[in-house]
Amino acid sequence: MSGKTAFLYHDDYLSYNFGPMHPLRPQRYKDTFELLQKLGVFDEKVKHYKPGHASEKDLMLVHSKEYIRMVKMQCETGTGYLDYGDTPARRGVYEASCAKVGGSILGADLIMRGEVEHAFNVGGGLHHATKDSAAGFCVFNDVAIAARHVQQRHGLKRIAIVDVDGHHGDGTQWTFYKEPILTISLHRYGGFYPGTGSVDEIGEGDGKGYSVNVPLPIGTSDEAYLEAFNEIVPPLIERFKPEILLTQFGVDTHYQDPLVGLALTTKSYIKVSSTLHQLAHKISKGRLLVFGGGGYEPSNVSRCWALIFITIADVTPKDEDTYKGLFDRDIKAQNPRILKKVRDTIKDVKKIVFPLHHL
Repeated sequence: MSGKTAFLYHDDYLSYNFGPMHPLRPQRYKDTFELLQKLGVFDEKVKHYKPGHASEKDLMLVHSKEYIRMVKMQCETGTGYLDYGDTPARRGVYEASCAKVGGSILGADLIMRGEVEHAFNVGGGLHHATKDSAAGFCVFNDVAIAARHVQQRHGLKRIAIVDVDGHHGDGTQWTFYKEPILTISLHRYGGFYPGTGSVDEIGEGDGKGYSVNVPLPIGTSDEAYLEAFNEIVPPLIERFKPEILLTQFGVDTHYQDPLVGLALTTKSYIKVSSTLHQLAHKISKGRLLVFGGGGYEPSNVSRCWALIFITIADVTPKDEDTYKGLFDRDIKAQNPRILKKVRDTIKDVKKIVFPLHHL
């Protein structure tokens, strides 16, 4: 079913480092790469690519020149914050951010040139950044930049972005809020960062109906999550028929993640990535660009991302013992009260979004 798949990683990603006390650990990028090497997945079909750095022109596909230069100057001094207290301006962060964006652009180009069908930028997924601001550990929004890149430089018109990070993909949503680019986000909601992503945020003007949010309560686990995903995402993707499918795949939804409070296991990651892989082949000529994202317990992050990559690459790892150790045991059944809340949300999304004629 799969053609070639690219894994995008560069050691420059490790300089995306906000200090020893910050919850984001850049080592998780290298850990994922080394785990995949240990599993023996790289061959002629599955290749590792080292991306270059994005240029200012690339960054300006989404961000303002003034903001880009502010980030560069402030990171040179290594003092203060790039937002209101989550994203420190440390030396090396500007260059590392450009490397991460470069990875997402390279993945898009490899797909559009037909060199691979799928690409996974493990350092990507910085979905909170907006035109003029960093936010939530995100400096430059490589997801939105990659979408703009395939839109403006490869001429694609129908682009879909599915965001399954534990936090709402607000920066990506606002970038395309008035445009007919389909953005779907499943995320924890209710007294939780960034505070956006209600079912009523559906886009404006030409973008009305193209912004789709599936807000989930704390404690949502595999059963409820997969029901929400399957009821919302495949039908919308099949109706929209994107020319490329972009997926922000943060794994801070894991039940052991210290920040988010959702309760997924590796079962959900495999099922979601498998479904997206199938949709890409069914509708988008196999074009599937995947980004990393959140995840704050590093050993869990690397094994979850490894499983996601193995699924979309459709490969069999050579190291069977290590592969078997990547899976979670099933945890307790979904709380019925939470399942009811999620089912009510599914009904709300279908009532608000599905009737719109252009979808």
